[in-house]
Amino acid sequence: MTPPSFGCLIRFRRYHREVADPMRVGLATFGGDEFAVLHDTCVRAGHTPVVYVSCRSMRPSGPVDTHAVATTGRILEALPPGMDLLLPGTAGGLAVALTGYRLDLLVVYGFNWKLPRAVLDAPRFGVVNIHTSLLPRYRGPAPVLWAIRNGDVGTGVTIHRMDERFDAGPVLAQRGGIPLEEEVTPERLWPQVRPVIADLLAVALDRVAKGDPGVPQDDAGASSAGFLEPEFSTVDWSRTAREVHNQVRMFGFMGRDYAPAARVGEGWLKVYRTRLESAEGIRVDCADGPIWIVKSEPVEPPVIESPAPR
Repeated sequence: MTPPSFGCLIRFRRYHREVADPMRVGLATFGGDEFAVLHDTCVRAGHTPVVYVSCRSMRPSGPVDTHAVATTGRILEALPPGMDLLLPGTAGGLAVALTGYRLDLLVVYGFNWKLPRAVLDAPRFGVVNIHTSLLPRYRGPAPVLWAIRNGDVGTGVTIHRMDERFDAGPVLAQRGGIPLEEEVTPERLWPQVRPVIADLLAVALDRVAKGDPGVPQDDAGASSAGFLEPEFSTVDWSRTAREVHNQVRMFGFMGRDYAPAARVGEGWLKVYRTRLESAEGIRVDCADGPIWIVKSEPVEPPVIESPAPR
């Protein structure tokens, strides 16, 4: 057998220096399907998930969220054998627990809490976050809701390094082109988001393992996607028809229980669906023209009222 040349040995050694070492990874997200995508992507990339983290409250030290109770049950049903699940009560407790797992990286997607420095510093390579917008646009906890509210035709996914600011760390991977349909729902959007997350996370894991710091965001293009103002749950007919229509679409994405209330004539309706073109239903005049309520039901007046239709 002919021995390899000196040049071949140099190329072989350079290749092995470029190949990322396996990492011990923690996963923090909000549902069984989401854990499964993150877990499978890490495994396919040669890394080892060692712990799951899920929120039991909207904020550290807060009361247990009722939605989290049902979600935790579904996560437990899908939990891989031997995998630990953390349900931290405080951010400090989370930092201590993660230190014990000797993590190289924590991957976060849709985790409710703003993570303090103690948690960000616990993994050897820090924390990366998966955000469903094209950052720096729509920084904050509700990017998809604001995209629908603003009438965007599509959204995207960004994976970035986490720092103590909201969604402002350097970008590791990003892709747009995910359409927001007229009647967008989580069930219809998730199948389009899932493969994008898987593809981008594989890229981001490789870059983190190789020490890539990521690309700084341009703060000049930043916009906020914070929590919705309480009065937005009531329809204001002095807005444009398009604005009201997108308001109804946005709450429709959140679920039937969140549909906005609207004063129509002498009564109030829970509005589930509207149309901008003539349709069978209730016609109401907005600031710039009519809108048609095509699905609704009577409801008691809300505490916060808005102007009656003209």
